[in-house]
Amino acid sequence: MKVLSLTEPYATLIKNGKKKVETRSWKTSYRGALYIHASSTKISRETKQNDELMNLVKNNDMNYGNIICKCNLVDCIKMTKEYVEDMRKNHYQEYICGEYSEGRYAWILENIEILDKPISAKGHLSIWNYSK
Repeated sequence: MKVLSLTEPYATLIKNGKKKVETRSWKTSYRGALYIHASSTKISRETKQNDELMNLVKNNDMNYGNIICKCNLVDCIKMTKEYVEDMRKNHYQEYICGEYSEGRYAWILENIEILDKPISAKGHLSIWNYSK
């Protein structure tokens, strides 16, 4: 199964259905089932100071070092100036949950399913494979 590691609180935001677009500096041609893994890296000071973002995960335990949900990666869109502006104006919650800037990529996630039991795993860069 393919896996994408994210730092917290972003993995939990996806798990909770509050984030359905993952922003990346690189594109992927992969489409299909994808596990979301919360890396063991602690939340950065800059992120902790973002009250709007942190309020979205208030009263949530972070899931450091665990695969926490499954979704489908259905598209990868190169962000244009118009795309970024549309996200800022019309999808503000999503906008504050990512790094939106021209030239980056928006990975569109659908059908998010919380795992009954988190799977402890060591994260990796890029999309990686998990097997029991």
